[in-house]
Amino acid sequence: MASTVRKTNWFAIWVSVIAVVVLVGVTGVVIAINNQATAPGASPSGGIVDTDAGAVVFGDADAPNTIETYVDFLCPYCNQFEQAEGESIKKLVDDGTAVLKVHPVTILDDGTSPSGFSSRAASAFYAIAVADPDNAYAFMQAMYQNQPAENSAGLTDEQIIQIAKDAGVNVTSDLEKAITKNTYQSFAQSKGLPSDATGTPHVVVNGTAVSVTYSFDSDITAHLK
Repeated sequence: MASTVRKTNWFAIWVSVIAVVVLVGVTGVVIAINNQATAPGASPSGGIVDTDAGAVVFGDADAPNTIETYVDFLCPYCNQFEQAEGESIKKLVDDGTAVLKVHPVTILDDGTSPSGFSSRAASAFYAIAVADPDNAYAFMQAMYQNQPAENSAGLTDEQIIQIAKDAGVNVTSDLEKAITKNTYQSFAQSKGLPSDATGTPHVVVNGTAVSVTYSFDSDITAHLK
């Protein structure tokens, strides 16, 4: 009986190998895209930002008193707090009595349409605190003075940039890019309120949370050393 010699189908083998390589390559691209999408955003380092705490720090870190505020730029009560007590707190910072740590939070991100104003505003605040710390407080005040209403469209990036310029911020091309690209938006969204907070504004003086009454003497002075 004659034996049958089988020929190796090298064409089919190479097609299979190529298909596997392509599949592995596509899988790698998909994994890379997913990893990029879930990667943490850029952190605001430098200037007057405490990156670990997510706070913009005004004043001398060695001041005898520490005031921390957790605020949302869309929150009308935060605006009310700033109008009632902001200037008095700033005086404590300026004379070395207290250091102020402002934590911009984004709990009202869905309060505008399109959503995201709170985190875009926080991102701009971080960007300015890094690039032009001397004018960061003036920018914060100006943002409250131009606060949009809840359930509105919020402010555009261009409007935020103009508010910064009007507040005296040196808006360089790099800073403008950081604002329009919302460089620190993901970072802002990763921060939140302390576990004992029920909303904004949340105020902590020398480690103790205080009930906000919009009275400087009750909210701040009574808790100073």
